[in-house]
Amino acid sequence: MANTAHNPESVCRKVHTLVLGSGAAGLNAALQLRNNGVEDIVVVTEGLQMGTSINTGSDKQTYYKLGMYGEEKDSPESLAQSFYSGGSMHGDLALVEAALSPRAFFNLVNIGVPFPRDRYGQFVGYKTDHDPLQRGTSVGPYTSRKMCQHLIRELKQREIPVVENRVAVRLLTLGEGNEKRACGAIVMVNDPGQQNDGAFETYLADNVVFAVGGPGGIYKTSVYPEVHTGAIGLALLAGAKARNLPDSQFGMASIKFRWNVSGTYMQVIPRFISTAEDGVSDEKEFLLPYFSSVGAMNSAIFLKGYQWPFDTRKVVEGSSIVDILVYIETVLKGRRVFLDYRSNGEGFDFNDLSEEAYTYLQNSEALFGIPIERLAKMNQPAIDLYADHDIDITTEPLEIAVCAQHNNGGLAGNLWWESENIGRLFPIGEVNGSHGAYRPGGSALNSGQVAGFRAAEYIANAYGNYELDEDAARKAGKEAIAELQETLRKGGEQGRDWREHREEFQTRMSRAGAHIRSQEGLRAATEEAWRQWAEMRENGNKCAPDNPREAIEALRNVQLCFTHAIYLEAVRKAVESGVGSRGSTLVLDRDGTPAHPMLDEEWRFASEDTNFRNVVLETAPSLEGEVTQEWVERRPFPAFDAWFENAWAAFRKGEIYY
Repeated sequence: MANTAHNPESVCRKVHTLVLGSGAAGLNAALQLRNNGVEDIVVVTEGLQMGTSINTGSDKQTYYKLGMYGEEKDSPESLAQSFYSGGSMHGDLALVEAALSPRAFFNLVNIGVPFPRDRYGQFVGYKTDHDPLQRGTSVGPYTSRKMCQHLIRELKQREIPVVENRVAVRLLTLGEGNEKRACGAIVMVNDPGQQNDGAFETYLADNVVFAVGGPGGIYKTSVYPEVHTGAIGLALLAGAKARNLPDSQFGMASIKFRWNVSGTYMQVIPRFISTAEDGVSDEKEFLLPYFSSVGAMNSAIFLKGYQWPFDTRKVVEGSSIVDILVYIETVLKGRRVFLDYRSNGEGFDFNDLSEEAYTYLQNSEALFGIPIERLAKMNQPAIDLYADHDIDITTEPLEIAVCAQHNNGGLAGNLWWESENIGRLFPIGEVNGSHGAYRPGGSALNSGQVAGFRAAEYIANAYGNYELDEDAARKAGKEAIAELQETLRKGGEQGRDWREHREEFQTRMSRAGAHIRSQEGLRAATEEAWRQWAEMRENGNKCAPDNPREAIEALRNVQLCFTHAIYLEAVRKAVESGVGSRGSTLVLDRDGTPAHPMLDEEWRFASEDTNFRNVVLETAPSLEGEVTQEWVERRPFPAFDAWFENAWAAFRKGEIYY
């Protein structure tokens, strides 16, 4: 069928609130919009089975919430302090995420997500990373998938319209400066066999809930599902301000099927082996030379279950040296690394383990056998998960790498999750940069659910009327489609193949802007990034003619390439400002701390300057590469009036929204 993407007479639909994306955050936002009386909404998505939320997890994917079990005392302010203490997070956002945590959690419980509880109805919990109390909970490896499945069921029962097989390629805005506002989006139909496959469609909207996930598509080494590339670049291209882009999480993950190898995958202490590029020859257990004993090595491997992801505070004499050694094998030496559950490592002895590791395995009744047998005892679903994806870890080793996993930064939103500089644009979920440098494990799921409540409530109460200048928005849509058509035309005539372009920027980002960083590498990378962006703007991306799938990827490359350039600029700013090594990123510095006595001088790294925990990095993008960046003081916890009558009056009058 001929590609109809070049037809300017595309479908145009007007809606009060457009929800872009169908992850857990976007789905809940749609439900809460309806609950708040907003009837005219539509969810537009690449597919309900696409995206990160429904395709990712870990051995026991955590949902982090307010504690609600037994005698352990908790409160919104206490939970907010746990968010805030990680650094570089605004106090009002921390308080909002804490205050709405029970409401968001019980909403999921009430629609059927089976979070575990005891016979008395108490919701049991456990401690996760950066968590002082037992606030974590889980429904197993697929917590976020279960959330999505139940949210989707609710959407269908409520008959909330969902349009699938659509890829957003342009965010529409009107106005300039302080008057700039979102007014809709241009999407491309990705529906093989349908007459409109490859056509552009215009959605005009008074409000846009932007739930497009994290920047998975800018990295070559990534645990984001392959079907999820992210679309933060659409907002960056529109001039949306960002916050804390350099703060991301990286951790070891399998790469044949992208999945985090945390928790019991490490606690059963698999063998770490590396091979030549063929995956078979020259097999080595490469970790042992870097540890004082076999027991010390195996205890560090065990701790990776607790202490995943990569954490620069745990490099020196800690478990995160394992991540660095895996990086050296895979990236610098060009070898392949595997977890082998089929046998114990050379010299393995339970009695040589640390007390923590030994006691954990003892309490789990797993002081026996080989790793796969221990894994079957402790967590059989962890084995079944790979079997479901045609990987049998009982008979073959599991290939891993250190991968991009989550961006703590993102677009800058206020305490109602509205963009700080583009009105009526509500970035929610991972695309919103509400987190700081460190966050408790599983808190992102809480944040995304809270965001749906906040955006929906504000839209209903502050933006409930139809106020869009439809003629101006329609004109903006037609102009955007013409520009997109021109981009495709140029690419077909003179551009490089879109696959070549993507390989280039993904490789650059994983090399210079991931968990191992240096000033020299970032200076070179940012210059290269802007050169590629200039080339792409001038010449486009070549794609097969009359092939809608390739046209979509060519246009997707535009926002992804711009995204990686902006991220590199932000990472470079943080490194050159002297933030040092923090979170899941290590900054190389020849005058810094040695990562390990056996590693070369180049593996010295800069210590964290903790003063930067009191500020956040704001990044204002520019199409020409003149990016404005500024460190601003983070907002403290807000003062609030706890006197009931006063608070009640403010609520009744709607003053809380202004």
